[in-house]
Amino acid sequence: MVNNFKYLIVIFLIFFCSFLARAQNNFSLKNNLKKQSISFKLNSNLVIIPIEVNGKKLNFILDSGVGSTILFNINKQDSVPLHNVKKVKLKGLGEEEAIDAILSQGNNFKIRNVEGIDQKLYVIFDDSFDLSSKLGTTIHGIIGYDLLKDFVVKISYSNKRITFYDSKLYEYPNCRKCETLNLEFDKLKPYINVEAKLSKNPNKVTPVKLLIDSGGSDSMWLFENSHPDILAPEKYFDDFLGEGLSGAIYGKRAIINSLIIGRFELKKPTVSYPDSASIAEAMKFKKRNGSVGANILKRFTVTFDYKGKKMTLRKGSSFNEPFRYNMSGLELVYYGKILVKERDNTNFELSENYSTNEKNVVVLSYQYKYTFKNAYKVYKIQKNSPAALAGLQINDIIIKINGKYAHEMELEEIVEKFYQKEGKKINLVIEREGKDYEYRFRLKNMLN
Repeated sequence: MVNNFKYLIVIFLIFFCSFLARAQNNFSLKNNLKKQSISFKLNSNLVIIPIEVNGKKLNFILDSGVGSTILFNINKQDSVPLHNVKKVKLKGLGEEEAIDAILSQGNNFKIRNVEGIDQKLYVIFDDSFDLSSKLGTTIHGIIGYDLLKDFVVKISYSNKRITFYDSKLYEYPNCRKCETLNLEFDKLKPYINVEAKLSKNPNKVTPVKLLIDSGGSDSMWLFENSHPDILAPEKYFDDFLGEGLSGAIYGKRAIINSLIIGRFELKKPTVSYPDSASIAEAMKFKKRNGSVGANILKRFTVTFDYKGKKMTLRKGSSFNEPFRYNMSGLELVYYGKILVKERDNTNFELSENYSTNEKNVVVLSYQYKYTFKNAYKVYKIQKNSPAALAGLQINDIIIKINGKYAHEMELEEIVEKFYQKEGKKINLVIEREGKDYEYRFRLKNMLN
């Protein structure tokens, strides 16, 4: 199983005006089925599911932190027909202004036997917001409340299966090892009340209200000064937390003593304290203290019951995995294709035999082919990090990592190496302005 400690992509939390939260037609199960189960891809802790939109198959992130469905990264090849469109403005996390978008209504969605008729969605065309390059796989959109509200939805992160149950027929199993929590909704987004141990005093417990954000791959966020106990941490480093709909998000990266969710206590989770300017929209819900993200949720089997306003957790196989973070200081993105010369092992010739003093020798004459392969480049570098101190620069193209060509690897596989133990050696060969350079550094825990 691939290690799920990936680099932290913060998907966005979109805070729409009240007119964007109007009800629409529901999703339902076809053919009187009681349930529909499908497999999903897990990338950077994020659940990616295939959904047909007006007959076109697209990849969506399932994000409990958004109220409305959004399409982006749509090109000519995708050619999704959209109905009943008009221009609108959207505002999300980040410091930049609201962006232009299109509201489309009367669309049909399909996930096997799960069907949604007359659905609305929003389309954004801002090229700077490109989750596909940051995840290394094509992402066309994001869906949350619109889909989750109509079913009991069980997400098994360990098995990479998601099951949609008819909420009217669903019967809760007798699960002694499960914990069921009440959900509170604000602007179509679910919140839970949990507890955190934040201070040096191991017995002091702070109650916090957190958004359940399956579309944020971080462990958790806390908003400074949203509670008297939530203060700037003593040990932290400034970090890039990800991209929001309205720009980049920065903040402090730290570790707290524990997060307590019902009977479950998660020790030493990483936590981010985003800059207040980036979360101005989020802070409009005054009761909110932060978010619990996918690096927490993926340690459970999670069952959402929006109609019953409940969420049930059962401990998963990765529950006790240590919380890690990117200790290199590098953020990489997909950088298109490069032309690579490869030996064609399926196409070779036998040359003439020739003799030595000892034996006859047959020479294999291989031919070569040129193939387009994935390329990756440095997107951001954290100040004073091991990578920065070693001399790496933004826009450096990764050629090799620890002796293996980058084009032979997926982006997740490369980034995973930055989440290993402190002291791990990283050897990089990069291309910069047409020349190759080699750099070496060791991963460093910047929270010691």
